Amino acid sequence: MNSTLPSDVIGRRVEVNGEHATVRFSGIVPPVAGPWLGVEWDNPERGKHDGSHEGTVYFKCRHPTAGSFIRPNKVNFGVDFLTAIKNRYVLEDEPKEEETEQIVIIGNKPVETIGFDSVIKQQSENKLTFPSSSPSPTGAFSMLKVLVLNRTGITWAEVLCCASGWPVLEKLYLESNNIVISERPTDVLQTVKLLDLSSNQSIDENQLFLIAYLPRLEQLILSDIGISSIHFPDAGIGCKTSMFPSLQYLVLNDNQIAQWSFMNELDKLQSLHALSCTRNPLTEGSKDAQTTRQFIIARIGQLRTLNKCAVEPEERRGAELDYRKAFGNEWKKAGGHQDPEKNRPNEEFLAAHPRYQALCLKYGAPEDGELKTQQPFLLKNQLLTLKIKYPNQLDQKVIEKQLPESMTVQKVKGLLSRLLKVPVSELLLSYESPKMPGKEIELENDLQSLQFYSVENGDCLLVRW
Repeated sequence: MNSTLPSDVIGRRVEVNGEHATVRFSGIVPPVAGPWLGVEWDNPERGKHDGSHEGTVYFKCRHPTAGSFIRPNKVNFGVDFLTAIKNRYVLEDEPKEEETEQIVIIGNKPVETIGFDSVIKQQSENKLTFPSSSPSPTGAFSMLKVLVLNRTGITWAEVLCCASGWPVLEKLYLESNNIVISERPTDVLQTVKLLDLSSNQSIDENQLFLIAYLPRLEQLILSDIGISSIHFPDAGIGCKTSMFPSLQYLVLNDNQIAQWSFMNELDKLQSLHALSCTRNPLTEGSKDAQTTRQFIIARIGQLRTLNKCAVEPEERRGAELDYRKAFGNEWKKAGGHQDPEKNRPNEEFLAAHPRYQALCLKYGAPEDGELKTQQPFLLKNQLLTLKIKYPNQLDQKVIEKQLPESMTVQKVKGLLSRLLKVPVSELLLSYESPKMPGKEIELENDLQSLQFYSVENGDCLLVRW
């Protein structure tokens, strides 16, 4: 063996031309003379075999193509700890890239941290060896609340085996471990509030059901796991599931979600208030991102935050009214009717639009006049006939004006400013709808359109200054 090799070479993390691996074997591989290292690549596509050569098993890999034999002089073992510390923290003459400063609380004391973002980017993704048979002693890490095991090669069985040693754990990060959830945690992980399973491509909806009864799980991160469907078999149309009882925030970015039925199922989660679902076929395939957002809001009734943007009451009202109109003709063809006694849409429609009946109860069934003007999705340049009143002026005269529903609040103010000879900055707009008597809706966002606020024909625009 090459004398320059570390004495504890087996299990060491190495780098070869930018690719990381773990040393599993060191020795001679006949018939070729000289020392070899057998490595298991982090990226299984980088290797050629499973650790065998000409019928002899030299080491084992988790993936059949993750193994390679490499000469020791091709391998970079890195540097010792003190050298790494010096390279990282000793001041240099050249100015460094500006580092971000953060404040974290350790105990009761605020501590400034500078450069942690770049440290995180340089983490070595160590492949660790975990016990898989004998569980960790109960309470071995009795105060541990946050544990990051991303890209360590840990399996689900090893997680459950070690978890008895984490009795108060609240946040567990398991990104990119090729995890398969093989069994239900019974007496462990019961205190976990956040679980990150991102980039574990083998996880499917049936495996998720195995963690569905963790009692305190509030945040579940499932980005880039390849999921495309979900169905909670214990809950029918309009009902809530008993699964994930405490789940408030769900992250589903970078998946294969392409069907609206997925969003319908999420409405069954009893505690869900926040959702992130960017970069999915359902959200990226539509040219009208605003309409997609409205439909998600309308389908998940308790949602307060979507893709890190708050869902305000006015936006929810507009989204639900637009959704109600957009599928009104389909509702009528399926057996829907303005008369409650005759309103019997078929099961197929109710399965595709589980909240539609509730929206009809909330806002009233769509009227024929609304549905006649409704085209597929929403007409951008449909004209609205509105009444305009000036509540705080002596002249209480009401005028009528036609405005495009795509017109922004800012442009409406500009038109009124020229008409009334009043500066735009002094104008305040709101409106009243005959469908919601006694309620006044403020048009507070100048960049949004009349359509966004669900202003309709016959509504009354209130102008104050």
